[in-house]
Amino acid sequence: MHRPAITSLRFATFLAPNMLPVYARIVAHIGDRLRLPTTLTVGTSFADFERGVIDAGFICGLPYVDLTRCGEPAIELLAAPVLQGERYQGRPIYYSDVIVRAECAARQFLDLRGCRWAYNERESHSGYNITRYTLVRLGETRGFFGRVVEAGYHQTAIRMVVDGQVDAAAIDSQVLAVELRDHPELGEAIRVVETLGPATIQPVVTARRVPTPIKAELRVALCALGDDAAERRTLDAGLIERFVPVGDDAYDDIRAMVAAAAAADFLTLR
Repeated sequence: MHRPAITSLRFATFLAPNMLPVYARIVAHIGDRLRLPTTLTVGTSFADFERGVIDAGFICGLPYVDLTRCGEPAIELLAAPVLQGERYQGRPIYYSDVIVRAECAARQFLDLRGCRWAYNERESHSGYNITRYTLVRLGETRGFFGRVVEAGYHQTAIRMVVDGQVDAAAIDSQVLAVELRDHPELGEAIRVVETLGPATIQPVVTARRVPTPIKAELRVALCALGDDAAERRTLDAGLIERFVPVGDDAYDDIRAMVAAAAAADFLTLR
């Protein structure tokens, strides 16, 4: 098949910093596989997909849902990771683990009423949207937390809990597992009081304007990673088993949580 002329591929990650080295190696592998120069930057604006600044990226499921809300979206799905571990059932899902300090008296989510709560950012499903949905499901929409703080990143929220700046936070289960592996002292400082989810995990997307044959090659390259012995160390570093194709309807679970929060007029954590 004749490949349309394209000189490079520009990737961006909008996800947790502790996964940046993993994504960098994946992007380099894709470049080798497609015989194209590739770059990876830390994304700052999802509009860069439409503006032609970014060709593909690692994004959260919540902004994916928002970007595909109406009209012809500027992005398309490529694939999503399946994480290592029995809890993930061989499916492209993840959880939000609610953490507190080890000595905290709380034993379940409802014990956190009035606590100081940290989230990573409003555009995060695992840190914000699923917490908001949980409060809607529990009928706790009149004000549950004593204080709500934006941390910026999951890793920052973890350390805010450890340092006692806040009492609790919901952390992406992949990010938390990587942090606990790389910083085992955290395992003695925090514990999980409840797990929210599962939900469909963050996808890898491409800009719609990228030629269709290139999109197909990207998807094949991602999904072949799990069978490449030379790349096993890369995937293991991110606790990833493999990548699999996903369709738009896979993110209907996140759409339903957003819709429930909107129906309850509960769009801001409190």
